[in-house]
Amino acid sequence: MRAITFNELRKIKDSLPDGSMHRIADELGLNVDTVRNFFGGQNFKEGKSVGIHLEPGPDGGLVMIDDTTVLDLALKILDEIAQKAE
Repeated sequence: MRAITFNELRKIKDSLPDGSMHRIADELGLNVDTVRNFFGGQNFKEGKSVGIHLEPGPDGGLVMIDDTTVLDLALKILDEIAQKAE
């Protein structure tokens, strides 16, 4: 389990290039709305719950993540972008 603030999670999402939600969904075999739900979306009609738990607090509250696979792939994408910029 990993803890991160909601604002940090949203910053990661907002830093991802266009098409990243679809890339993550494709690579992990998930519905794209499930990936969006991981980053704070709430489309549970199309997407599924993703094992995050929100606790109120400063910085948008604390997000407890049961499975970091989506987050890990998002961070990998950001790392790829940083390496290309060097």
